[in-house]
Amino acid sequence: MRSCSLLACPSTATRRPMPPVWKRAMPPRRRQKRRGRVREHPAAPNHNRSTQENSMALDIMAAFTNEPPELDFIWPGFLAGTVGALVAPGATGKSFFALEAAMSIACSVAGGDLVGLAPAHTGRVVYLAGEDPQPALVRRVHAIGQHLNQSAREAIAENLMLEPIMGKRLNVMDEAHLRRVIDYSAGARLIVLDTLSRIHSLDENSNGDMAHLVSVLEHIAATTGAAVLYLHHVNKGSARDGQTDQQQAARGASALIDNARWCGYVAKMTEQEAERLSDRGFDRAPIGNERRGLFVRFGVSKQNYDATPLDRWYQRHTGGVLLPVELQEIKRESGNKGGKGYDSAAY
Repeated sequence: MRSCSLLACPSTATRRPMPPVWKRAMPPRRRQKRRGRVREHPAAPNHNRSTQENSMALDIMAAFTNEPPELDFIWPGFLAGTVGALVAPGATGKSFFALEAAMSIACSVAGGDLVGLAPAHTGRVVYLAGEDPQPALVRRVHAIGQHLNQSAREAIAENLMLEPIMGKRLNVMDEAHLRRVIDYSAGARLIVLDTLSRIHSLDENSNGDMAHLVSVLEHIAATTGAAVLYLHHVNKGSARDGQTDQQQAARGASALIDNARWCGYVAKMTEQEAERLSDRGFDRAPIGNERRGLFVRFGVSKQNYDATPLDRWYQRHTGGVLLPVELQEIKRESGNKGGKGYDSAAY
């Protein structure tokens, strides 16, 4: 495992940043060796080269004929090498959910998938935490560890790089910082950026700026082969109106979600949901307003490469750990005038 810090690693801190891609695309001009000599003309382009050498275009006939490749999902619907988002209001539990999801990818043995994402493959995970200091992160890891067996703890410790970057002013729009993130994340299967606003200084409400930002995240994903998941907050209107599960709920320009390939959300339980849902099978009593703060709902509002899954409920346990819970929807029996009969359906 790499022990150096993202922004203070000797192997990257002294390295001169590479020039931008567009400056490396064209070969340097041949210099005239000595005054008076005839300048050499560049070789004429060879228009007979194969398509594979000159173009990244698909071989359409091969695509028609051959069996297509299997899609490599990090978890169902979230494709490796793409950018995804996880949005939620503040203090909902998105960082806890993302950390548990990261551990499920990092854990190569049974017992590490606490949130039930059921990843097909596991691997190295880089989690850049920009909102919370190290002591808070340690407390979260400790709380999650109480629900893991020893083998799962060891596997996660081997594959998860949890780096506090609060106050380090990481800016992925800076070429040197971008190169360090890519180098630090070499071989990773998942990169988590918590949160998006902590890693850039662009105008969040500008579609042009946010499209540029997402394209940089796509460059990280394409270069490393990892899926890049950024955490983001919802706008005030969506939070006020209880619409945080909508695709348009993300704060800022629409390009943030339009240009991402996957978008999940974590939503607080509403008062209405607390009155019609129960976590008690023996009497089916409603959760109620006093306990609804213990429950959050995870769902997917955008999924480009697979069918959208059903929402899932999670209950908050000691230390803030989120674990799946089965809730039952309470329905009054129709035609029962004198009784208080209920029927339930698993949610």
